[in-house]
Formats: sequence, C-alpha cells, structure tokens
Amino acid sequence: MGWFTKKQGQTDEKESLEQYLKRSNDFKQVYYINQPTNTQFSFSFIATLIDESILQENALPYLLEKPFETIEDVKKLIAIADVQISNNPSVIEQKLFNGYVLLTHDSDKKNFAFLAAQKELVRGITTPEVEFSVIGPKEAFVESVEQNINLIRKRLPVKELIIEDFTVGSLSKTKISVLHIDGIADPTNVKTIRERIKGIEFDAITDSSYIVQIISDNKNSPFPQLLDTERPDRVTAILAEGKIAILVDGSPQALIAPTTLVEFFSSFEDYFLNWMLSSFFRLIRLFAVAFSILITPVYVATLSYHYELIPKDLMNTLVTSRREIPLPPILEALFLELTIELLREAGARLPTKVGQTIGIVGGIVIGTASVEAGLTSNVLLIIVALAALASFTTPVYKMGNAIRLLRFPFLFFAELWGLLGIVFCFCLLMTHVIRLTSLNRPFLEPIYPPRMTDLKDSLIRLPFSKQSKRPQDLRTQNPVRFSLNEKKEKRDIDE
Repeated sequence: MGWFTKKQGQTDEKESLEQYLKRSNDFKQVYYINQPTNTQFSFSFIATLIDESILQENALPYLLEKPFETIEDVKKLIAIADVQISNNPSVIEQKLFNGYVLLTHDSDKKNFAFLAAQKELVRGITTPEVEFSVIGPKEAFVESVEQNINLIRKRLPVKELIIEDFTVGSLSKTKISVLHIDGIADPTNVKTIRERIKGIEFDAITDSSYIVQIISDNKNSPFPQLLDTERPDRVTAILAEGKIAILVDGSPQALIAPTTLVEFFSSFEDYFLNWMLSSFFRLIRLFAVAFSILITPVYVATLSYHYELIPKDLMNTLVTSRREIPLPPILEALFLELTIELLREAGARLPTKVGQTIGIVGGIVIGTASVEAGLTSNVLLIIVALAALASFTTPVYKMGNAIRLLRFPFLFFAELWGLLGIVFCFCLLMTHVIRLTSLNRPFLEPIYPPRMTDLKDSLIRLPFSKQSKRPQDLRTQNPVRFSLNEKKEKRDIDE
C-alpha cells in the first residue's frame, strides 16, 4: 500500500509501518467495493481503539451505495463530523493510535481520509475521595482529559478560557492540556509552563505526578511545588484568580501553578463555610502540623537533656512510665514512629476493608503489647498516636507525606543537641522553604516576602467582601475581581 511508508532514516532492512502494524493482532485492514463505480476502497484501523459500530452505521452504508471517485467526496457522503483529508503519510501512525480509521481509495492514491471513531472507555464521574467535603459540589475528575475539560467548561462558560494542548513522552504520546484565562493570567507564567512542558524529554508519562517532578523549580525538595487537586470547582476558582491549570490525559488529578505553602493547608470546603469557621479550621490545621512535627522531638530532647523543664507533677508520671524501659528515648521514639509508618503503608496498599482492619487492630495490638513488654512508655505511645492523628488534618496528600518525613530529621537533631538541635533544624527548614519557588514565585508568600494584601486569604480567610482583588503575587493582568464602589452604589439604589 502506497501510504504505508518507511519512517525517515529507515533502511530497506527495517520494517515498514505496515509490516509493524500487521504483527499486532488488533490491527485490521478491510476491503470493500463501491457498487455504483465498481472501485475498491479500504479501512485500516486499530480494533482495540475504535468503536466499529460507528463505521457500520455512519460510514459504510453510504460508501457502499453512493458513488464517490475522490477522497474529497467522503466528507459529503458519511455522517461523521470529524473527517480529515491529508496527503502526508507521516501522520498516519499518530492518527491510527489516536482512534482514527484510515480510508483509502484506489482511484485517489495520493490522498486519504481519517474518520474519527474513538472508543470511549471512561470511568464514570464519582465523588472526590482525597478531598472529600461534606458540603459543596460532589464531582471529581476522571482519567479522560476531554471529560475533565468539560467539567471546567461548564463552570467557566467564557471565551477567555484558553486551552493549549501538548504531546509529551516519546513512547506514551501523552496529551497535556494547559488552561488559563486570557486577560487575567500573567503571560510570563503561561510562557514558563509552556516552555517547561515543551522541554520534557521522557519516554512514558502516565500520570500528572511525573509532570510535577519534571517541571518543578527544585527537584530535590520534599515539598510539592505544584498543587494537585481532584476537584473541578477548585480548578475553576484558581483559574479565576489568575493561576494556571494542567490536565494530563490518564490522570484524575489536575495541577495548579504557581502555588504557595499555605494553600496546601487550605481545604476548598473552607470557602463553603462562614469566614470565622474557615479561619478557625485553618489555624487548627496549622497547629496540628506543627504539633505533628515537633511533639516527638520535644519529648526526646526533654528526656535526654532538659529534665528541668518538666513540671514536678508530670515528672513522677514520666519516671513511672519509663522505669522498666531499657531503650533510650530516641530508640523508643523511632520504634513507635516506624511502627506507625508501617501500619500506614500496610493500610494503604491492602484492599480497603482489610486495610482499615490492619490499621485499627494492628495499632491497638502492637501499642498495647509494646507497653506491656516494656519496650515503650505509655506516655510516648499517646504522644505518637496524637502526632499521627494531627498529620491526617493536612488536606493535600502529597504535603501530608512531606510532613511525615520531616519528623525524622527533627528527631535526630533533638537527640544530638536537645532543644538547640530542634531550633537549628527549624532554621535549616525555614532557609530551604524561603528559597523555594513555584514557577519562579516565592513559595512562602505572603508570609515572606510579606504582602499584607494577600494575607486576607492565607492563614485566615476574611469575608468575600474583603477579597475584591486577586493575589498580588500572581501579577495578574486584571487585579480587580469586583468593584466595591459599584457594589455599594447598587445597594444604595436598591434601598
């Protein structure tokens, strides 16, 4: 067949595209005769990628019974909207593996047509599993990028919503869509995202997590520098703020850039509650994160170096609980911390019902047995359990993993130098976070550099009436979300 050409640079000994495809059992070539003209035409397709009923119902009856002599006539005959005519053989491979059917005709060998007949095997829209909320929308992204764009388009039916498509991965040919609102998003941020995605050199991109690791500013940081979310309503909100969303075909998670540290501790449910309740819950989460990281290192530092800081009434309890413990505080703490991590991993990897049982029963049995065996104190067992519970308050899973990791450096520094070691480790951590950026924007903003106008939706959330401007750090083209003066004048007229 003339349209099956060798790729550029192939020698005669190498297989042509046709020979390669014929080695796969799901590649089909079917020949037919156009009855009015008595000429032959053929369909070539990957059977596992197309819906053959589309051909049988919308194309084949017309091509068999109505006369056509050129490929251009196909568009007028068949009932398929997406029909592309081409004379470039180099696009055949790409189209076939994207679910198109190749149509050739004996009387017009220079041209051929691609008929869209993709088979849609898409998981149904379900409720969010990681970012579940009691109130608010209950839709979550799925693995189809087209379906995900549809969920966003329904919420932002404006012409300014721009979608740019890219293909990455030398083997996977993964489709990536970049979304932003023209006239709001900073063109510099859009250009940065565009250049980084175009510069990706990797063989197979199977999930958005690959993109995070490849295009992040600092690839050696435990902190995620792009926020991932499974909620279309959250993506809609950040697009209206002037940020950029990245959707990867095959991934049910959207990426948001640029982002800041405080956003990882903000649940989108905060915007569905009264601002005072939202602010209270945010402060609770921040306290819980600090408690989760520091409480066990403080226990180790106090028992190893700073007995004088323990109140006398509490000292008797600690001495009693540790009377039969043969291990030093650091080994005791590491034993329990690693046990908690093992239970977490086991619960996450096992089926849901079994994982829940392992987490509950394993925690109770191992904790009780370790205290009775004299390996750990009951006080430390309570502290580690509370620290683990506090770490679960982090709304974003990837940030929760980073918090889990941070406890161990603090533990080792606490064992080395006590409270001074904790302070030193905290200084190292803050130095790293201050230097961290997301799309070249400060990761710790609006705390550092301090921007008072952006604090209205960071550690606490002020009422919507106080958030008339978009975040200053995003440098949006249109910083005003709504005019307070126009709102006041309208209210006065209504009165």
